[in-house]
Amino acid sequence: MSEGLRVCRKCMLRGGSEEEYFRNLENYIARLEDEVRVEQEVYEARLKKCEQCKHLQKGMCRLCGCYVELRAALKVRKCPDTDRKW
Repeated sequence: MSEGLRVCRKCMLRGGSEEEYFRNLENYIARLEDEVRVEQEVYEARLKKCEQCKHLQKGMCRLCGCYVELRAALKVRKCPDTDRKW
């Protein structure tokens, strides 16, 4: 694998569909407490930047292996790129 990028094998799907997994992820994000979740405007701005990133692959960051929707929703998280987008 080039550039040291991670590729997730989605080992935690537990037999469910990818659509179901992302629906569960959205529900999880919606239930995050306000103390840990960024404002909706910040969340949307982060996702827009991730959408333009060459490391995004099917909702996952190939640099760190995270689901960008979850990473972007959390106050304590930052873009893992050396040239941080957010």
